[in-house]
Amino acid sequence: MGSLHSCRGRRQEQASHRMWTWALLPVLLAVGGIVGSWAVYAISVSNNTVNVTAKFPFISECAIYQPESALFCLFCIVWTLLLIWVVVIRYQQIRELGNLCRRANLAALVLGFIAASGVSILGSFSLKVSLGVHLFGAYLAFFVGLAYFWVQLWLTYKAEPSQDRRCVGPWRASLCSLCTLFLIGMFVLKPAGFRSLAAISEWAMVMVFFILFGSFAVEFRHVHHFQVTVQKQDGAMANSDGTNRNLMI
Repeated sequence: MGSLHSCRGRRQEQASHRMWTWALLPVLLAVGGIVGSWAVYAISVSNNTVNVTAKFPFISECAIYQPESALFCLFCIVWTLLLIWVVVIRYQQIRELGNLCRRANLAALVLGFIAASGVSILGSFSLKVSLGVHLFGAYLAFFVGLAYFWVQLWLTYKAEPSQDRRCVGPWRASLCSLCTLFLIGMFVLKPAGFRSLAAISEWAMVMVFFILFGSFAVEFRHVHHFQVTVQKQDGAMANSDGTNRNLMI
């Protein structure tokens, strides 16, 4: 009997560790994004590639020259991979709750993929290499990313059952509103001649974006495991013993 209780205790402890492991994924994206962005800024300031006394730089202006450009590109690749991972897990988590929000959940998945591709594009093509392509990637990341989080806010309140809407809902709504204000401010202030204020708005918006991704840790603490199942179109792909082939992550 004592051995049985001990085994149950170990299984519960292992399950708890797995749950908190998935909760750390969006936290890693948020912390890594914030620290990485400011690391690129610090290197550009130390190398005198930007002059903060004359004007406060946009994030992309800190990554025009080497080694900042290569470092920023590397960070964007890592952020893209983590972002896609978070988007897929969040999609699957809501999908498991039922089909009431199926279309909105699928829309969020598509928006998340598009926003992730925007991050990859803007990191791969600096302002110096191709201004048009870089801005295209930035528009995808900012506008589509903001749309993704507004859909996620809707899902926070509509997907049933939601165990965390009371704590994370108002917080997520406030962050989405801040992101929207900073995005509008960036595009209004720059043409009006307030370039430094527009750059500050961009920095603030990106920081809020990363915090929004970090907020998924609240929901991800309920994830026990993440599983990808490979199937044929006409049914499950079976092994010789009749079982499905599952890829465990």
